[in-house]
This record gives sequence, C-alpha cells and structure tokens, in this order.
Amino acid sequence: MGAHHLKTESRAAWVMVTPALLGLTLFLTLPFFLAVILSFTNLKLGSPLPVQFVGFDQFKRIFADPSFLRALANNAIFAVVVVPLQTVFALCLALVINRPLRGMTLFRTLFFMPVVFPFALIAVVWILIYAPGPNGMMNAALEVLSVGAWEARDFLHDPRSAFPAIMLMSIWQGVGFQMVIFLAGLQAIPSELYEAASVDGATKWRQFLHITLPQLRNTIIFVILVTTILAFRLFDQIQIMTHGGPNDATTTVIFEAVRSAFERQQVGRGAAMTTVFFLFVLFVTFLQRQIVKQEREIE
Repeated sequence: MGAHHLKTESRAAWVMVTPALLGLTLFLTLPFFLAVILSFTNLKLGSPLPVQFVGFDQFKRIFADPSFLRALANNAIFAVVVVPLQTVFALCLALVINRPLRGMTLFRTLFFMPVVFPFALIAVVWILIYAPGPNGMMNAALEVLSVGAWEARDFLHDPRSAFPAIMLMSIWQGVGFQMVIFLAGLQAIPSELYEAASVDGATKWRQFLHITLPQLRNTIIFVILVTTILAFRLFDQIQIMTHGGPNDATTTVIFEAVRSAFERQQVGRGAAMTTVFFLFVLFVTFLQRQIVKQEREIE
C-alpha cells in the first residue's frame, strides 16, 4: 500500500513538473546550447550556407576587441558598485520598516512598487528626471541643495555621469526586492535573543552586530548572489536610456552581444559574447557558493 502511494505521488509530481521542465528546456537550455554551437562559426544574417566553422577564432577576436573589453569592465564596475550599495540600503530600509508602528505597511508597499513596475516605464521616468538644463528635476534639486553652485548638465549624454546615473536608477529600482527578503529574514529571528541581550545590558548596536548580522548571514549571502547575477544582466536600462553611449561609456556585454547579432548581423560574434558572459556569471556564482561552503565547514 505504501509503495503504491509513493508511485502515485511520484507520477503526480512528474505531471506537475513536466510543463516547467519543457519550458526550461525549450526556452533556456536549447537556446544556450545553440548559442555555444554558433559561437564556433562565422554565421552572419543573410550569409550563404553552409556556415563556416572557425573554432575559437570568434573568442580570440572578441577578447582583442576594445569595445568588448570595455563592456566587460563596465559590467564588473556596475556589480562592484551596485551590489554592496543596494544590499546595505536594503538592509537599512528593512531595519527601519521592521517596526510595529502605524503606516509601516504603506511604506513597505511604496518601497516595493518600483520592483513590479515595467522597466521601460521606470527608464522613461528617469529620463525625465535626468532631463538636461536647469529645469530638469535632478539638476533643479542639486542646484537647491548646493545653494546655486551646481551647474546644470546633461547626465545621460555626459561620459562622466552617464554610467553613475544608470547605477543610481538601478539601485533605486531594485532595492525594494532585497528589502522584502531582508524583512523576511529579520522576522524569522527569535525575539528571545534580543530580550536576553537586553537583560545582559547589550546596546542596540551590539545587538545588531552579534545577533542580527549572524542570524541574517544566509539571507545576506542569498541577496548578494541574486543581486550579482541581476547586475551582470544589465541591459534594459542601457538600451532605453543611453543605447550604449556616449562613446560606449555605458555599454555592457549583453548590449554588445545584442548589437553584434542584430544591428551588425554578426550572429556568431554575438553568440561568442553570450557564451563568455554565461561562463563568467557561472564562475562568480560558483565562487560565492564555495565561500558559503567554507564558512559552513568552519562552523
């Protein structure tokens, strides 16, 4: 009877999982393997068949291309800046909102709203915020804060400010997602730990250092891992707000791959960039998992 019940549950599980597995295979696994295969060819849109196999030449070309190297560097800089800042801001917001005060539900909703809005809508709104001239919202705000010392600039068309402007918008847009995860982690911490610490005379700062942070270790690692992967997928903001400019100051690997494949019709080149990008993200993910594994072994 028990074996029959297990077989029935196993069949039911496979029935429910099969649609998701089919979607994963058709829209993720097969396209990725196709991209890997195409990365070893010189395929171009409209080029005659058969496609020529070029081996690792595509990879040699992209790593010798200053545009690709700059795009890869921009991805790394974006991740190094955005991931820690977004994580810290999200944790601070979660600590502030995780209080039994009136109106906190409204504030949680307001901070999370940018996450559910379409990225195209958010990008258009921020284009208006970054509007050039003294009448632009950002320029006007900075002029007021600097008591008239700020000189209006065109944020999205200035090589010095375009990428920081993209970073600021990305941090604002994504911080609500990390905040909700941190809220869940904070609410899972037993209140008895804080009560015992208060009895022992521990200050709020010591409670944060010795209770909150250790209890949130796994949550912090998860947030950093997810935020890092999302940071390397940077594309929508660039495509809508700057289109890689000015002078390729905001180009990224995904943007370069899409531009190579569809604008320049160099499909093999774009596939090679996509493959390198995937392997790079896979390496970062593996490295973070190894760090987590080592910390658990130490414990």
